[in-house]
Amino acid sequence: MEYADLKGKKVDMIGFGTYKIGNGEVEKAVETALETGYKRIDTAVMYANEEGIGRAINKSGVKREDLFITTKLWTDVKTPEDVRKSVYGSLERLKTDYIDMLLIHWPTEYKNEVWRGMERMKKDGVVKGIGLSNFKIHHIEELEKEAEFYPEWNQLEIHPYFQNTETVEYCRKKGIVCEAWSPLARGAALNDETIKKIALKYQKSAAQIILRYDIQNNVSAVPKSTHAERIKENIDIFDFSLTASDVEEIKKLETNKRLYRDPDNHGF
Repeated sequence: MEYADLKGKKVDMIGFGTYKIGNGEVEKAVETALETGYKRIDTAVMYANEEGIGRAINKSGVKREDLFITTKLWTDVKTPEDVRKSVYGSLERLKTDYIDMLLIHWPTEYKNEVWRGMERMKKDGVVKGIGLSNFKIHHIEELEKEAEFYPEWNQLEIHPYFQNTETVEYCRKKGIVCEAWSPLARGAALNDETIKKIALKYQKSAAQIILRYDIQNNVSAVPKSTHAERIKENIDIFDFSLTASDVEEIKKLETNKRLYRDPDNHGF
């Protein structure tokens, strides 16, 4: 495993994503992920699967201190009190005493008020780390004007066709860990001829090549799957490295076009 540096704390670069996996199915998927060696689980209030994740964690026998659990506040959270209620709801569903990383799911006009509530939760020790999701540079700059604690994390749309380079570079300079959600472009990148050619060279899958590319660019990732073989495959990327020419080929796949909603016009 390779690690991200979270202010001196080592955090696994590859986590297990759970978007669109329902409560029943997520329990088995997380059990498989934990058995495979994943230590970092990513969820959100909006995913409506925290209960299933909590059951899987408690059944696994893995020590809580060995895990890193991320959840996210939905856009209906607008005040510090809303933050408190949402966090304690997540704690109850996840059956845990603390959250390792709490993110604002999307930037809204209430983000500064929400951040203040998150800072209180961090001071209380209920939340260990606080960060962002889908925040562009200008959103971060607006937040930092009033912030007491600087964001530690930013989960972004990042995949071969939209590498979000400007925001990633900005976050890197600021010491913010960047993470790719939907790193495989929800499967769209798996049939790319460039990716498949490189995969053949290493006798790896297209998914493994894309995830290895992220890691070598110091971008964390949370691939998701409900299939045991793919869950295992997605974390098996630490026994090879892409060459500089491989990296350049994948870099050229950039289109600078998002496949999903723009954080400035997310419609929530």
